[in-house]
Amino acid sequence: MSHISLPSSSMKNQTEMREFVLLGLTNLPGLNHFLFPLFLLLYVTSLLGNGAIITMVVVEPRLHTPMYFFLGNLSSLDICFSTVTVPKMLSGFLSEHQTISFAGCLAQLHFFHLLGSSETVLLAIMVYDRYVAICNPLRYRLVMSPQTCLLLAAATWSIGFLHALMSTVMTSQLQFCGSNLIPHFFCDIKPLLSLACGSTHLNLTVLNINAGVLGLSSFILTLFSYIYIISFLLLKVHLRESRRKAFCTCASHLTVVSLFYMPGLSNYMISSPGFPSERDMIPTLMYSIVTPVLNPLIYTLRNEEVKTALRKFLNRKLFPKRTQIK
Repeated sequence: MSHISLPSSSMKNQTEMREFVLLGLTNLPGLNHFLFPLFLLLYVTSLLGNGAIITMVVVEPRLHTPMYFFLGNLSSLDICFSTVTVPKMLSGFLSEHQTISFAGCLAQLHFFHLLGSSETVLLAIMVYDRYVAICNPLRYRLVMSPQTCLLLAAATWSIGFLHALMSTVMTSQLQFCGSNLIPHFFCDIKPLLSLACGSTHLNLTVLNINAGVLGLSSFILTLFSYIYIISFLLLKVHLRESRRKAFCTCASHLTVVSLFYMPGLSNYMISSPGFPSERDMIPTLMYSIVTPVLNPLIYTLRNEEVKTALRKFLNRKLFPKRTQIK
């Protein structure tokens, strides 16, 4: 009889761990009534802002250039990136217990890391585009041909997919026992590792290597590229207007890079992976929710071409007869 009861107990424990409970941002119920409209506003703003940039890039012929092609990809990533976490978070604000199945948890983890690592690579590609445009303008159309842009975009998504696949497969092989409470607002690797029964040393090693190869190397490449670009502008570009335009474009991208890379690197490399705390959620909020809201504002406010294209598009939609007369 004892041989029969042990498997039954083991199966019961494994069945219970098919579902996790996300503890969310706070355990104070009163704050949920304030946080729900706040994050709903941020999410809607992100959808509208990034959607507007994608629309501009598609419908405006003057924006059919490599720079805006990659900007459209960035906006697409930002919409998907925030959609992976925010809707589930919003539902958690309205319910007492925010449950998620094991399969749903792995899916959320997979898409979060797919989009996050893809954006990491894309930001490095965007600085390469600016490097060629500013430092080697005569060869820009040859180097950044449509075929090259499509190839780079495909490489961005492929690298992100491989990184996410590795993380998801390794996490799915872990055994979970005891508590099923995830101290986070979504399923990320570090909170899940803190619930695993066995050794997570290999998972932590792979996580650090991936963060170093993808995140740190991309950030260093971007940083040194901009040092070279700024030096080139100061020493070899003498036209004030050309220099000002290049500085504005670089400043926008450098701001976006800082907002994305700094929180991400601090979350996956500087802090102790596998033992999450409430402090770890702040960087995640920055690059997964706040940054997608700010990116359209940064590129729109500092970019005359985007502002002009946006004004023309709005004039055509709001005042079609006036546009036809002109």
